[in-house]
Amino acid sequence: MQPFLWKKVSARMLVSMSDSGDGTERITLATLQACKETGRKFSVLTCYDAPTARLMASAGVEILLVGDTAGEVVLGLPRTREVPIEFMVHITAAVRRGAPNAFVMADLPYQCTVDGPAKTVEWCRRFRDETGCDGIKIEVTAAQAALVSAVRDAGIAVVAHLGLLPQSIESPSGYRAQGRDAAGAQRLLTETHQIEEAGASMLLLEAVASETAGEITARTKLPVIGCVSGPRCDGTVVVLHDMLGLGGGHPPRAVKRYENLSELMTRAFRAYVEDIHAGRFPTDEQAIHMHAGEHEKLLRASGAKR
Repeated sequence: MQPFLWKKVSARMLVSMSDSGDGTERITLATLQACKETGRKFSVLTCYDAPTARLMASAGVEILLVGDTAGEVVLGLPRTREVPIEFMVHITAAVRRGAPNAFVMADLPYQCTVDGPAKTVEWCRRFRDETGCDGIKIEVTAAQAALVSAVRDAGIAVVAHLGLLPQSIESPSGYRAQGRDAAGAQRLLTETHQIEEAGASMLLLEAVASETAGEITARTKLPVIGCVSGPRCDGTVVVLHDMLGLGGGHPPRAVKRYENLSELMTRAFRAYVEDIHAGRFPTDEQAIHMHAGEHEKLLRASGAKR
């Protein structure tokens, strides 16, 4: 389907689903801003497909981040910066379809940023138009404040990713916590102010010292999402596969595991294999059968003997 057709179809679909009477309200930037102003924390999870998005939305997750972590946990790539752009476009659209009322955040892949700001803005427009996402997360520094302004001027909400920037690091061994000393914290505070002035709609702080993240959250008017950045942010994001124990990627030590689906799924797969080997599944009772008398007709017509 052509991108512009998808946009028209998706717009109608979203209106229809939003008015479906399920009682859920659309999460917007205004919703998240109100959370910040009232002190109500909001939740963020990475998401990569429509069925999972539907479950997350029904559980009340406010923001679904279609993270470039999909490159590692879904595709098995060694690092996030290698995730294909087209893949990210498709799965972001899938998450939007699965959760029409959640705030869907696209994660701009590394390859969208290598050909200069003008091309990056083009990619941001494409993500917005083809996926129906509500905002786009971009890893930036103060030196890229003009890029934030350009994307904002294109009518796209920017979630500025600050602190640890995985797309800028060649190997996960280079991951380092940010803002652990006063000088580093001050640099992040200054950077935050510059990015806010440039027109960001929201911030995401990765691997930032809790005290520093708290100072940033208190001093900015923007909603702040923490990723391994302590409890003082307005919201928190973790990688789906980390919190469910599914493996893959580079889970931080601080992540809380809510379930161990790896063990559960392995047991289910093993039971399935054993049933197949033992002939317990499928059974004749579970099969589709010909209409009464038709098998006998087939045997006579084909000359087969039983």
